[in-house]
Amino acid sequence: MNKLLLPILCSLIFLQSACTSSKNYNPAQKISANVLQQDYNLMRNILEAKHPSLYWYTPKEKMDAYFDKYYRVISDSMTQQQFGWLAIAPLLDKIHCGHTSMGLGKKYRKWSKDKVLPSFPLYLKIIGDSLVVYGNLNAKTDRIVKRGTVVTSINGISDVLLVKYMMEFLSEDGYANNVNNMRLSGNFPFYHRNIFGLSKSYAITYLDSAGNTLKTTLPLYTPIKDSTKKNIPTLPTEKTAKIKRVDRLKYSRLLEIDSTKKFATLTINTFSNGHLRRFYRRSFKKLKAKKIENLIIDIRTNGGGRVGMSTLLTKYISKLPFKVADTVFAKARGLGQYRKYFSGGAFNNLQMVLMSSKRADGLYHLKRFERHTFNPKKNNYSGKVFVVIGGNTFSASTLFCNAIKGQAHIKLIGEETGGGAYGNTGIMIPNVTLPNTGVQIRLPLYRLVQPNNGQIKGNGIVPDILIPPNYDALKKGYDKKMVDVKNIIFNQ
Repeated sequence: MNKLLLPILCSLIFLQSACTSSKNYNPAQKISANVLQQDYNLMRNILEAKHPSLYWYTPKEKMDAYFDKYYRVISDSMTQQQFGWLAIAPLLDKIHCGHTSMGLGKKYRKWSKDKVLPSFPLYLKIIGDSLVVYGNLNAKTDRIVKRGTVVTSINGISDVLLVKYMMEFLSEDGYANNVNNMRLSGNFPFYHRNIFGLSKSYAITYLDSAGNTLKTTLPLYTPIKDSTKKNIPTLPTEKTAKIKRVDRLKYSRLLEIDSTKKFATLTINTFSNGHLRRFYRRSFKKLKAKKIENLIIDIRTNGGGRVGMSTLLTKYISKLPFKVADTVFAKARGLGQYRKYFSGGAFNNLQMVLMSSKRADGLYHLKRFERHTFNPKKNNYSGKVFVVIGGNTFSASTLFCNAIKGQAHIKLIGEETGGGAYGNTGIMIPNVTLPNTGVQIRLPLYRLVQPNNGQIKGNGIVPDILIPPNYDALKKGYDKKMVDVKNIIFNQ
């Protein structure tokens, strides 16, 4: 497998040329192995001391072996990008915690902001065991590879092996890898560039419309800067600022009542913002006034957010009392000697001290979550509910699904969630910044075990009605899941 990593060195050529736009940061600059090892060892110490689920899926003996394995990757100087993607990211994947991930430092993010970097040219969606094209960055010059083309290999690596290998760099809850199917499908060029590096050209094997295996070579996508455009900043007027705010709110959450009055669609893309408390109140009041008998709740792209807003939605939908968690605990009551490396270190440390208490198992529990039972709202929704879920349904949105699954008036429809059904670590998740490289680790501090509703540890929440990705829908550009849900409503 090491041979697969060699092309990443080629990316330095392109990164070096792009560096001239930044006087303060050079992404191609290498950091000595000794310095990298210092950051790596610090990260290991922090993970071992503070991560609540370090050995939940991987026994300590195996985890220790992984720590040693990826330490050996740092045999020579590396760029921040190489250090993050080749040593840190694959290590964090072995924890099987979807809330534990790697990000490059602030300087890198500032340098790369608004830049379109050279990359692998094809956007590919994972459908079953196949990779299907839905976008081509070289579409103006490449008339061969079009939307709907099935790619069977890239640079001699088969589609199945390619996906399996790339998954080793992406974290997930347990073994619920559907979230990584969505990540790769959403931005395949980004992940391919960071994992494999850049090649001047790519040997592609694909199937034509008759199912014949053909080969072609695609050039690297290299953006061309348009020097005729002038970057003249425009100040937003009060009117445009208001429109943008409205659009942001619609992206966060939206209620649409179908013209037939047969159903309504409630799209909630996040539990983090959007004035949800007021939005819920107004939306369910409107649904009741208009006597809407069927409600579609679309949370396919909801990656989570505030547990309180997930819980409040559950109170509007559930007919039964429910708990958010059976167990919520941290390994320590504070951040200790590592506080300075955590974002919001003092505040998070104070929260842990005030909110948690030690129990007989030696762990520090959040008793409020463990003891409290929530009751449905008296005027909660009275009709049938169809919740559309998928790989990006994660964290707090998975808590919502777990609490309502199995109730007679509710059906979960779509694909397995990316969030773990048995539990997750989505309560308090600060970043750890490694001091020498600036690489950041998203590191959760509490483990949450959900009430046991028969879910299998390691899986996501499985839908009542499975609607997998569909080739025809991708090629023709329609939303099969929503089409199928509406058919169920009209034919019931």
